[in-house]
Amino acid sequence: MSSTRGPRLEFAVGAFLLLALASLLVLAIASTNNRFGFTTHTYELTARFSNIGQLRTQAPVRVGGVTIGRVAKIELDPLRFDSIATLAIDRRYHEMPIDTSASILTGGLLGEAYVDLQPGGDMESLQPGEEIAFTSPAVDLMQMVGRYMFSGPGGGDAADEATPPAPSEDTP
Repeated sequence: MSSTRGPRLEFAVGAFLLLALASLLVLAIASTNNRFGFTTHTYELTARFSNIGQLRTQAPVRVGGVTIGRVAKIELDPLRFDSIATLAIDRRYHEMPIDTSASILTGGLLGEAYVDLQPGGDMESLQPGEEIAFTSPAVDLMQMVGRYMFSGPGGGDAADEATPPAPSEDTP
């Protein structure tokens, strides 16, 4: 009996396996959302919000609709019970004015939440690790719809209309 496998077939199988492993490695690196690497091209700023709504980590940070970073981390301040969002901003945009404001917006009716930065006009810039002082919390759309649906046409409160007036002592 002679073996039909020659050195060429074994080399082709080995090359195919190496190619498959390399493809899996590229896929694994691509799925990390650019968080894999040895150098950091971002710097961090923090922003404190009273309500973050549907904001999640890896949500975009935008200026004028252009994505300049991602939300790296969201924590709760145990003393003030505010949410602290850590924003990883691309180093190309390292001169954000110190009076920059941050607000949480939603892209469309059902779109994802993101942090919108509005640069101010101050000549002094935010340094890495500093906190953005001017923030606006997320608007809870479902809460707004609920208020609109259960309020009367005159804007009165539904609870006021359901409660009858107290009888006065003058009426017999």
